[in-house]
Amino acid sequence: MIVIEQATKKIGRNTVLKDVNLNFKEGTIYGLRGRNGAGKTMLLRAIAGLIKLDSGRILVNNQQIRKEISFPKSLGILIENNNVLPDFTLKKNLQLLAKIKKIATDEMIDDAILRVGFNPNDKRKVRQFSLGMKQRAAIAQAIFEKPDLILLDEPTNAIDVEGVREMRKIFELEKKRGASIILASHNPEDLNVLADEIIVMAEGRVVNEK
Repeated sequence: MIVIEQATKKIGRNTVLKDVNLNFKEGTIYGLRGRNGAGKTMLLRAIAGLIKLDSGRILVNNQQIRKEISFPKSLGILIENNNVLPDFTLKKNLQLLAKIKKIATDEMIDDAILRVGFNPNDKRKVRQFSLGMKQRAAIAQAIFEKPDLILLDEPTNAIDVEGVREMRKIFELEKKRGASIILASHNPEDLNVLADEIIVMAEGRVVNEK
């Protein structure tokens, strides 16, 4: 369970989040809708612990982000530019990450790679991938540890039509597994197809929930 209370953040003179109050529960996909600069990415970054609020708080399983914990303990994330290391294979990327938390087995790594449409034995380095392939790789990175919380910012960018359908199936399966998924997208079809609840943001505020 994620609880956001009066979350406010300023960057310079701009208020990028203003008095945001939201609750997110497990096994649910939430869609964030809004124009560029509406606050969608900043909200994801705040939940991930990547930015510190000026006021208000974010609780994940009753632990406050940036106070009791630095970031959610079970988190998969794809925000803005993916951070898959270009000079390694996708499998090596996931193996390096797996050493940090020591959660994912080799079988879990191979399964995530297969799910996004790659061969686990592919020897190509990520820098050789197309933009759509890099996006798939970033999705594999977000899901391979089977996290409780998955944050996705424009996850289907640069992916072809068939690939988008495949990625949506992955997100649906992660939801069925019990994960909470918060997804920001400019693609209205992504939100209409996937989201159980849609949250509309404008100028750092939540202006509508449905």
